[in-house]
Amino acid sequence: MKLCSTLLLLLLVLCLTLFFSEPSLAEEEQEEEAIISRFQQYLRINTSQPSPDYAQAADFIAGQAKSLSLEFQTLEFVKGKPLVLLKWPGSDPSLPSILLNSHTDVVPSETHKWAHPPFSAHLDSSGDIFARGSQDMKCVGLQYLEAIRRLKALGFRPIRPVYLSFVPDEEIGGHDGAEKFAESEAFEKLNVGIVLDEGLPSLDENYRAFYTERCPWWLVIKAIGAPGHGAKLYDNTAMENLLKSIESVRKFRASQFDLVKAGLKTEGEVVSVNMAFLKAGTPSPTGFVMNLQPSEAEAGFDIRIPPTADPESLERRIAEEWAPASRNMTFTFIQKNSVLDKSGKPLLTATDSSNPWWNLLEEAVKKANGKLGKPEIFPASTDARYFRDQGLPAIGFSPMANTPILLHDHNEFLNKAEYLKGIEVYESIIKAYASYTQHARSDGSKDEL
Repeated sequence: MKLCSTLLLLLLVLCLTLFFSEPSLAEEEQEEEAIISRFQQYLRINTSQPSPDYAQAADFIAGQAKSLSLEFQTLEFVKGKPLVLLKWPGSDPSLPSILLNSHTDVVPSETHKWAHPPFSAHLDSSGDIFARGSQDMKCVGLQYLEAIRRLKALGFRPIRPVYLSFVPDEEIGGHDGAEKFAESEAFEKLNVGIVLDEGLPSLDENYRAFYTERCPWWLVIKAIGAPGHGAKLYDNTAMENLLKSIESVRKFRASQFDLVKAGLKTEGEVVSVNMAFLKAGTPSPTGFVMNLQPSEAEAGFDIRIPPTADPESLERRIAEEWAPASRNMTFTFIQKNSVLDKSGKPLLTATDSSNPWWNLLEEAVKKANGKLGKPEIFPASTDARYFRDQGLPAIGFSPMANTPILLHDHNEFLNKAEYLKGIEVYESIIKAYASYTQHARSDGSKDEL
């Protein structure tokens, strides 16, 4: 009799366990669906350049801030280009704050070359979410928010203030967004101690983190020559001179690319040069005049320079080899950013023991069962450079492992499981950063607060 009672009690406990565990699993699935749904909502807002719908994006972010009881404000350094700033107050506002930065704009898309419309946020049977901005970088902005949602649900309270900035215009240089923000009085009042910004996906299991980036030099070379009959042969035509320059650029490009192909340097460590446009010829109603040699010809180049390069040497090369005045050549820069900060030092964020934020990032990723690869130089340009220019440490990081790199490409996508895993990683990072209480003195020593 006693044995039967014991068995009945055990059976009752088992049934109750199953009864209460099943809804838990269902709730977890519902939570995941809600997280993905919010991501899709954000992706469906068409913020592509040159006419991004910033107003709708700002309204969406403000709505998310309200749902999380975060403080928020909208700043407009340029009319029609709102920057949404959220705040999660810390228990010790005297400590330098954490800034989690992301941009709301995305690059244009050639819709007819996509398998699914770029603003449909289509979720396929493999869990891939197709959308412009799924990797660059609406994912990161929403992952910040979802990580905070989880931390709040767990009752975590940050010690340091945590700010989230959703900035405009990164895809066209960030001059009306992050640049003006970083130089503003409003930014100075935030007392920022560390900035996180975007990174790149990784093809393997190791997440990528970036401590600096290459700066863009957008160069236009122009050749001038006398116009002539299409049948006439003579020296120093505009087209001939430009082609000589293009060949000189091509050889330099090949020398840099060979270093990457040989595994001697990473893409971010070399000077890259790619032709962006070629303009010449005399237009006609049916195309171009075929029996007339043009008097002018132009080519545009996107040059990216790492902080380790010698910019003065490169500029001499441009003046003496690529566009020499002796061949009736001129050159101008549409954009020419410095690889040095205001004090003349390279724009680098330390990745050794002198920078506790880097160590905290490594530890937090590990705690979230992730792996961090060797620190890299970002091969393109991000808004992080504007914060580094203010003397702040800034780390580029987007938690996307085992993911093809499709930024600015057709059929950009991010897998649902990878997106959800990234939220866990940011939860660990934000918790570590917001709990960090050491303060560095100007002499390099530290106090425990």
